[in-house]
Amino acid sequence: MTRTIGGPGASYACLRALRDGHAGSKRFNPWMSIDSALEELTTLEKHAHLLGTVGELLGWDEQVNLAAGGAEQRASQHAALAAVIQAAASNPRIGALLEEIGTSGLDADQEAQVRHARREFERATKLPAEFVREKAIQGSRGYHAWARAKSADDFASFAPILEKNLELARAEAAYLGWGNSPYDAMIDKHDPGLTAAEIERLFTELKRDLVPLVRAITGSPAARRAQAVAARLKGFPIRAQQVFLREVTAKIGFDYTRGRIDVSLHPFCSGTGSDVRMTTRYREDQPLDSLFSSIHETGHGLYEQGLPIAQLGTGLGVNAGMAVHESQSRLWENQVARSRGFWRHFEPRWRKLFPAQTENLSPEELYLAINAVEPTLIRVDADEVTYNLHIILRFELERRLFAGELALKDLPGAWRALSRELIGLEPATDREGVLQDIHWSDGSFGYFPSYCLGNMMAAQLWFKALALRPQLEEEFARGEFGWLLGWLREQVHTQGRKFNAFELVRRVTGEALSPRHLIRYLKERYGPLYLG
Repeated sequence: MTRTIGGPGASYACLRALRDGHAGSKRFNPWMSIDSALEELTTLEKHAHLLGTVGELLGWDEQVNLAAGGAEQRASQHAALAAVIQAAASNPRIGALLEEIGTSGLDADQEAQVRHARREFERATKLPAEFVREKAIQGSRGYHAWARAKSADDFASFAPILEKNLELARAEAAYLGWGNSPYDAMIDKHDPGLTAAEIERLFTELKRDLVPLVRAITGSPAARRAQAVAARLKGFPIRAQQVFLREVTAKIGFDYTRGRIDVSLHPFCSGTGSDVRMTTRYREDQPLDSLFSSIHETGHGLYEQGLPIAQLGTGLGVNAGMAVHESQSRLWENQVARSRGFWRHFEPRWRKLFPAQTENLSPEELYLAINAVEPTLIRVDADEVTYNLHIILRFELERRLFAGELALKDLPGAWRALSRELIGLEPATDREGVLQDIHWSDGSFGYFPSYCLGNMMAAQLWFKALALRPQLEEEFARGEFGWLLGWLREQVHTQGRKFNAFELVRRVTGEALSPRHLIRYLKERYGPLYLG
């Protein structure tokens, strides 16, 4: 049965619209069906989303192709487009439709779409147009300022940018009604419904078991052997690396008719299911870095390609948040691509492409190098055992910055101290410390926790998949990755944003998100190699 709007249950707003003869930009129809209203709402949502995809292309091009002299013009382009996007997202007609549709009588899919539309509309209407424009310009300028500062190891030149970004973040939180908890506003922006308190609870539990595990593994003789083997992997031609990683990423399911991979300073993935843009970086003496970075970004790309394409831009066709996104990238990068089954399939091809470089490398040595554990100062170079300590470091610093407990001028020193405490290493330069990540350059505060939450989710999803399909690694050894991708598509990708990260994990795995699955995975993967 189709529910209509109007009649005895009509709201005051509907009656007022009847009196005035209009609602939003179109004449109001008191007997408009829910289906008709949702259809119009979907059209408006998709229009705003399409404009957003243009902005993503500008950002991709900025990091892949843009000449240095075009930076200021690109900032202006971002600002101009941001204004157009906000105008589309805050179209009064969207508000009118949302009020007409209401919240009762909707099925689960409709409720998810309306909830997402209402969230995006409220965000768009609460942020002043000039603020949106200023933030877009600042984000573009911040990227180039960060790139220069990192190259010159000059935090002082980047500090004013970071200070401005913090100021804008606090202002954004205030506009959105989060003035008393600005860091929660930043977290909610990337992972709807999550809070710093919930994340801190999970990270505290994780750290309790992770720190001693890291110490035990890195202190073992096997760790030094693994590091020595990994150090022998040198002189791998970039062209052959490109061939191999393209074959691997296509084999696990990435559709290159709907995406591509390029080179950038910092690997990333952007775009949507019809046009996914991934990037990586290549080093002749670190061939596994580009490979695993590419598989990581492919995990993001597979998620975007798995979203319901007919619903792109609505709550049914957008991702559930960055923590879930990271769970997909980390699962393919770590649980799958560092497994024995995966390398039983791909190792012969790898050796064929690099015969001289692998001539004196045994299969067991290769597996040890793939799973080498060595503390490093650089997050993106970190192994999966120590990686989460890098995220806990950043979460703690962000939390303290937003709480007013840490002054910006003291940030480099605080970074060095916390790095020494958690990772056991202290950066000698800001380039390998506070300047190493791109995220703060455009004000992406609250994003870092997603990586660690994603690792927890990946492990929990992995064990659920194994319970359903114990023979997964044997399938990997045969080059068969279709069941796992299909299961993730059904359980995660096609769900869109019906549920937040915590609820999605509970529904798929049958229990609340917990760090114990990640600890179990790390012990099972690395225990036999390092502690057996």
